[in-house]
Amino acid sequence: MTTNPRTAAPAIRSAATERMRRHRERRQFGLRCVTLQVRDGEIEELIRRGLLQADMRNDVHEIREALYAHLDRTLSKMP
Repeated sequence: MTTNPRTAAPAIRSAATERMRRHRERRQFGLRCVTLQVRDGEIEELIRRGLLQADMRNDVHEIREALYAHLDRTLSKMP
């Protein structure tokens, strides 16, 4: 009995393969991935500027979104 390759389960991607796929996808869109440390005072400033709700100060996703908004406001004016 032979196995039909069309019905065989797809190969599982390794973590390294998946990271490289995401890297290439970001590069295609002109994006880079960086790790950034944020001070408590900077989070407080995002709250003061209305970019982050005070009760979301510990939510990493919301902090990231607030930083994106800040960068869009300040850097989108660049030539």
